Amino acid sequence: MASTGVNVLRYSALLAGVSYGLYHQSNLNAQNHKAKVDRDFAHQASLITQAKAEFKKKNMPQDSVTKGGEVISDPNDPKFDLEGYLTALMGEKAK
Repeated sequence: MASTGVNVLRYSALLAGVSYGLYHQSNLNAQNHKAKVDRDFAHQASLITQAKAEFKKKNMPQDSVTKGGEVISDPNDPKFDLEGYLTALMGEKAK
C-alpha cells in the first residue's frame, strides 16, 4: 500500500484537476452564453432595420417626383408632397 504522503498528493492532484475542470467549463459556458446574446442582439437589430426600411417604403409617397426628376410644385396636384417640395427648395437655395 502507498504511503500517506503519496495518497495526500494523489487526492490533492485529483481535487486540483476537478476544480480546474469546473472553472474551465464555467468559462466555456459563459463565452457560449455571451456569443448567443450577441447573436440574438444582432438578429434583433437587423429585424428592426428591416422593419424600418419596410415602414419607410410603405408610408413614403412614391409619386411626389415627376418622371423628369423634378419635384411636383403644384399644391392642387394630388401627388404633391410639401416636405419633398420644401427640401428641394432648400437644396436650390443652398447652391
